[in-house]
Amino acid sequence: MSGNSETSKDHKVELLSGKFTEKQEKLEHLISKLAEESAKGKPIVAEGKKDAVALNTLGVSGPVLTVKTGGKSFLRAAQEIEKSGTREVILLLDFDRRGIEGTMRLVNNLEKSKIKVNVRLWHELRGLIGRDVQCIEGLPSFLNSLKQKTT
Repeated sequence: MSGNSETSKDHKVELLSGKFTEKQEKLEHLISKLAEESAKGKPIVAEGKKDAVALNTLGVSGPVLTVKTGGKSFLRAAQEIEKSGTREVILLLDFDRRGIEGTMRLVNNLEKSKIKVNVRLWHELRGLIGRDVQCIEGLPSFLNSLKQKTT
C-alpha cells in the first residue's frame, strides 16, 4: 500500500511542478513582451520608484513614469503624461484595489487626451498572478520563487 501512496505523492508533486513551470513560462513571456514594447520607446506607467526598480530588475529598460511619487494625484499624473508628448503608454499599476481604481482613472483621463492606453499586459499579468502578487515591485521575487519550485 505504501508503494501506491508514494506513487500518488510523486504524481502530485509532478503536477504541482508542472503548474509552477507553466506559470513561470507564461510570466516570463509577458515580461518579455513588456520589455519589447518598452524597448520600442513606449513608456510604462507604474505607481512608484520601487516598481520602476523591479521592472528594471526584470530586464525592462525603457522609460518608466511613476504616478504616485511626491504625493501626485492620478489626475496630475495624467496631465504630466499628456505634457510629455507621448502618444501611447503602457499602464502597469498594482493589482490591489487602489491600483485597479488608479488604472481606470488613468485610462479615462488619458483617452480623453487622445493618448493610446495599453492595459492588455496589465490584464494578462493580473489574470496570471493577481492572487499571488498584489504589487509590481513583488514580481522579481515571485518569479524567483517560481524558478526555485521548478528546479
